[in-house]
Amino acid sequence: MHKKLFIPGPVDVSEDVLLKMATPQIGHRTKDASALQRSISDKMRKVMYTENEILLSTSSGSGLMEGAIRSCTRKKAAVFSVGAFGNRWYEMAVANNVPADIFKSELGQPTTPEMVEKALSTGEYDLITITHNETSTGIMNPVEAIAEVVSKYPDVIFCLDTVSSMGGTKIDVDKLGVDICITSTQKCLGLPAGLSICSFSNKAIEAAKEVPHRGLYFDLLALYECIQKKDYQYPSTPSLAHMFALDYQLDKILEEGLENRFARHLEMAKVVRAWANKHFEMLAEEQYASNTLTTVKNTKGISVADLNKELGKRGYMISNGYGTLKEKTFRIAHMADTKMEDLQVLLKEIEDILGL
Repeated sequence: MHKKLFIPGPVDVSEDVLLKMATPQIGHRTKDASALQRSISDKMRKVMYTENEILLSTSSGSGLMEGAIRSCTRKKAAVFSVGAFGNRWYEMAVANNVPADIFKSELGQPTTPEMVEKALSTGEYDLITITHNETSTGIMNPVEAIAEVVSKYPDVIFCLDTVSSMGGTKIDVDKLGVDICITSTQKCLGLPAGLSICSFSNKAIEAAKEVPHRGLYFDLLALYECIQKKDYQYPSTPSLAHMFALDYQLDKILEEGLENRFARHLEMAKVVRAWANKHFEMLAEEQYASNTLTTVKNTKGISVADLNKELGKRGYMISNGYGTLKEKTFRIAHMADTKMEDLQVLLKEIEDILGL
């Protein structure tokens, strides 16, 4: 029995989108492949609200995160972390011998503009990484306020991880001044995992030119230069199956209307937050709560593993807490093509199992 997924990725994928992955293969060095990849880039610019170039990578979002910090850090990176995935960016820097410092918030607390100002005012850093939406804690950082601070430091490359939020909430890349905005397919975009996407600004391009050792597969400048030179073809073999599906899904997303899609995600978030506050407690403060998933404090001391086992028998799946938050929290995702009625049925099933 297929379980309906209410986990923070991978998400349930519509059958018509899955079928698009079975499109017969074409040569990845053909004009048809160029047209497909260019079409995706044009549509992603609309979703991201950017004029910048779009890069595609047959990898998880982590690939482009690693590529960003390695390709564009000339002096030193300031990595801001509100949980497991911010920490990962720091681990990538260390593993690639990129000088970096990490600035951690308390679990359940955001990265604040004040923290960013304090770090950047030292003049030590020429690249900053921010996690827009942290799936371990259910935090959505105040990116508009952070962007105002970053804008005062024109030499700093602004990298933003929107893996679990792009396509589920408005992220105006150009207005925010984001140089490298990274996302992937298995969250709010509503596709299987395996493809990641980023925007790449002219400022980031110029910064990368100053970095001598950018790696090979995830060298963002090499990806950029290749698609310029070869008409939207990539240095390595891309996953055309994902690209057929993404091109089709982006049409569906734009047909739904971006504002409508964002509103649907927010309405679902409000329902889950209200439910969490009624029966448990939210980990994040309301003003910093994610619009794409909700992390619930396990204030009743239930066995989250047992709850999920029972939910599984009824055809549903949620997520336990991540890392140190396992059994201390549980997570309910409300992203991609999830419908409100399905979400409400899930919450009723949880109430029934727990006798709430």
